[in-house]
Amino acid sequence: MRLAMGRSMAPGRGRFGRARWRLSVAAAMACGTLVAGCHVPFTGASGAPTVHASLTVVASPGVADAPLYIAMHAGMFRDAGLKVNVINAPSFRAEVKALQDHTAQVAFGDYADIFYTQQQLLGQAHGHKPQGLTIVADGYDASTSVMEVLTLPNSGITTPASLTNKTIGTPVPQVMPSTSGGGQPVPYSLETVAADSVLYTDQVDLSKITWKPMPTPNLIPALKTGQVSAILATEPTIFQAETQLGAVPVVDAATGQTANLPLDGYFSASSYSSAHAAVLREFASAIYRAQASAGQAQPVQVALEKFAKLPPATASLINVGVYPTSLKAVSLQRIVSLMLFFGALQTPVNPANMVLH
Repeated sequence: MRLAMGRSMAPGRGRFGRARWRLSVAAAMACGTLVAGCHVPFTGASGAPTVHASLTVVASPGVADAPLYIAMHAGMFRDAGLKVNVINAPSFRAEVKALQDHTAQVAFGDYADIFYTQQQLLGQAHGHKPQGLTIVADGYDASTSVMEVLTLPNSGITTPASLTNKTIGTPVPQVMPSTSGGGQPVPYSLETVAADSVLYTDQVDLSKITWKPMPTPNLIPALKTGQVSAILATEPTIFQAETQLGAVPVVDAATGQTANLPLDGYFSASSYSSAHAAVLREFASAIYRAQASAGQAQPVQVALEKFAKLPPATASLINVGVYPTSLKAVSLQRIVSLMLFFGALQTPVNPANMVLH
């Protein structure tokens, strides 16, 4: 979903190269679902709360989880019989610890970290009943221009092949290592997995691409000063790089094999989900209702301004992906397959076994 002005993906053209309003088909259909009164997953027939519980959710306010705050502001959790408190955590690892320590019941994170952590937790079971993670709801899916490799307008980098022997800045990894057991570089985030997939399809030699992790606020300064030749970024960093530096996209990391790829989801500890499945189903129901309402630009923009603290101009112009209204394990399997292919996972993980039922 594009909230306001779009821009061409052609090299050398910025966000304001061509004005257009584009509401994603999936988001528009989600909005229509509510209008038509169709069934939304996990929604009770009577509409009356079937549970009464308190939940602490660990999530960092941003574009991907804007519907979480829409649900809070619109009273959707209250209507589902839930009292929801949202807290922040400095890292994905801290989110998982909060679930394991029972200081939180739900967390929001990217699927690559979720599946990598699941692999680690299952590997540590040592014959005991594994206590892994449960995926509660799909939160955010890719669309065009939400995950891009950008460079400076006069860098000479105009095609994916131009990135050969270049260093690309990326956000620091959360839980995934940057090398395999044999010391070979491997992608260490969902962004790098997706970008590797697109570059591989474009026949770029991945061994000649260097990913340089750094804190997200350092990406734009690093590009400006030449510490890196390009950056791999998501919103709002994409918008900021374009407006501050005139940065131009070279690679859209959500195309081809990664088009419409699920990016982020809500998850819980399996020890909690096995005992409180009904509570989590009501949470998912409220989230999906909020994500259906996110088919309209205004609720998302308000959430980004109020909860993610984005300036109004940024909130109205950034590219926004798709907020799904259901979860399909087959879509999540695409991520696992990509991670296995590029060495980010060492052993398979079955998403179907992780989905809340």
